[in-house]
Amino acid sequence: MSDLISYQLEDGIATLTLNNGKVNAISPDVIAAFNAALDQAVQDRAVVIITGQPGILSGGYDLKVMTSGPQNAVALVTAGSTLARRMLSHPFPIIVACPGHAIAKGAFILLSADYRIGVEGPFNIGLNEVQIGMTMHHAGIELARDRLRKSAFHRSVINGEIFNPEGAVDAGFLDKVVPVEQLMATAVAVAQQLKKINMTAHKNTKLKVRKAFLETLDKAIELDQQHLG
Repeated sequence: MSDLISYQLEDGIATLTLNNGKVNAISPDVIAAFNAALDQAVQDRAVVIITGQPGILSGGYDLKVMTSGPQNAVALVTAGSTLARRMLSHPFPIIVACPGHAIAKGAFILLSADYRIGVEGPFNIGLNEVQIGMTMHHAGIELARDRLRKSAFHRSVINGEIFNPEGAVDAGFLDKVVPVEQLMATAVAVAQQLKKINMTAHKNTKLKVRKAFLETLDKAIELDQQHLG
């Protein structure tokens, strides 16, 4: 499908593998590839597994783009927030198999999925925006507020606290942690289980459960465009 995101369909499960350099930076091209892969997954009526390279899901937005000018930064953040919204309302289940680090936008990918599996090891998961001098965007705040435990939300967003995989389960970034060699087998087992649910009921229930949150997210994306623009 793309050099940046490979797409593999097997037995009703679409595996999207992010492959953009050593930190899997999220660039405009990566987001375009992500959207194309999700379009294909809808066409294939597939449960989705998103994963990265050994040791990393993503280190966040492409800093070259983020520092190339305010307009470019706003456009990338808007595209990223819109992708998060799309994942949250995707008609089929989305699982993330996180093979290691997930920082900034990498962690937001976790917060946008239906089920998140991480791996044991010395990996960092969290939102480092305030550590690197960025005021957290509205959409990011709302996504974290909705998916993280309240105590962890404040520590994560305001203090920039980074969690190890076990701490990330407690905080709400992950649902489960497994040994690294079991990551993909566990993700496929979860996908096989989720294939058994009624997909119309899944889609309708997901949209009903997340209705108010998706409206809040839409307003936040608009605010970010005004504020950053």
